[in-house]
Amino acid sequence: MLHGYLWWRLVRGTTRPGRARRLLTWLTVVLTLLPAAAVLLRRTLSLSAQEPLAWVGFTWLGIAFYAFLALLVLEPVRLLLRRWSRRRPAVQPAAEPVAAGRAAPEPAADAVADSGPAEPAPVDPSRRLFLARSLAVTAGVVALGTAGTGVVTANSAPVVRRVPITLPRLDPALDGLRIVTFSDGHLSATYGGRRFERLVETVNAQRPDVVAIVGDLVDGEVDELREEVAPLADLVSEQGVYFVTGNHEYFVDTAAWLRHLSTLGVDVLRNERVPITRGGASFDLAGVDDRTAASSGVPGHGASVDAALDGRDDAVPVVLMAHQPVQVEQAQAAGVDLQLSGHTHGGQLWPFDYVIRLDQPAVEGLSRHGDTQLYVTSGAGYWGPPMRVGARPEVTVVELRAPGG
Repeated sequence: MLHGYLWWRLVRGTTRPGRARRLLTWLTVVLTLLPAAAVLLRRTLSLSAQEPLAWVGFTWLGIAFYAFLALLVLEPVRLLLRRWSRRRPAVQPAAEPVAAGRAAPEPAADAVADSGPAEPAPVDPSRRLFLARSLAVTAGVVALGTAGTGVVTANSAPVVRRVPITLPRLDPALDGLRIVTFSDGHLSATYGGRRFERLVETVNAQRPDVVAIVGDLVDGEVDELREEVAPLADLVSEQGVYFVTGNHEYFVDTAAWLRHLSTLGVDVLRNERVPITRGGASFDLAGVDDRTAASSGVPGHGASVDAALDGRDDAVPVVLMAHQPVQVEQAQAAGVDLQLSGHTHGGQLWPFDYVIRLDQPAVEGLSRHGDTQLYVTSGAGYWGPPMRVGARPEVTVVELRAPGG
């Protein structure tokens, strides 16, 4: 539907029937199929073969989306200009000269009676074509400028957000403990390499006590992305690197990935918890499977906050890693102090953040849900179009604070 509208406004509306229109129509068909081909051929092409197809197909998809939005915004302008053009009076033919000494003939009475108001002049086809092309160029400039800025933003160094969060039950000995978290790396044919190495370096530079990776790390199989994910082994953390699955981990061989992550020094929390200690005090760091795990078909997978917290000391604070913010509903019911999530990409492409609110209780940042606090990081990578508009890539340093600390 999106490409049909783009064809109507950018091809049919700006060209006359002929060779140029036919060529542009075929180009539209090819561009329409490229993003789908990038998805469908992912399992049959090597990573190097996927890369150009994915870059072109998904970049075009982002440009097309913003061209669509720009044209929608310009649609009222187009209609108003067309109405204005139709209301311009038609040019009247010059009157026949009257011979000298003769009176001009009177119009017949029935002709006067039958003549109604003058019909508005039809729109000049050349003027209509000029209007359509002008608006198409305007939409194209807006789309290319927005998408280009988004590509630069998505591939730039992640911003570091420092977020102090007070936990009422936190022992003062744990005050200032740093949980460095990121999500949604989406390692793939278009994201990885030096950009992922830079992400790991950014995490290490924060001197983390704990590293929390909250899902959607990969978009491919272990054999494809073994080199891309290797920088995880360089993460340095006082008390460990922890990971929970996101929904994209269930689009690939989940078990193979979880085994491979353990060889890189990453501990996977699957409906379980570990104690994080300092100076004789502790809190529980828990992790649950993604909410789609139960329907993924992977045996034994399914989110369970109750299983993760079973038998714990209720006097000890608990920080929960859960990929999707909506899982805070179960966290709140279980008395979790803080939930760390990702999944939303901060919207990734404005205005998708408004759509995300229909499914998730928060898009990014810190929010409170009863006695449970929720922090949603906007993610480090991207999915689909290799661009971010209105949502920069992010590494978050959660600094735990004791009351009065």
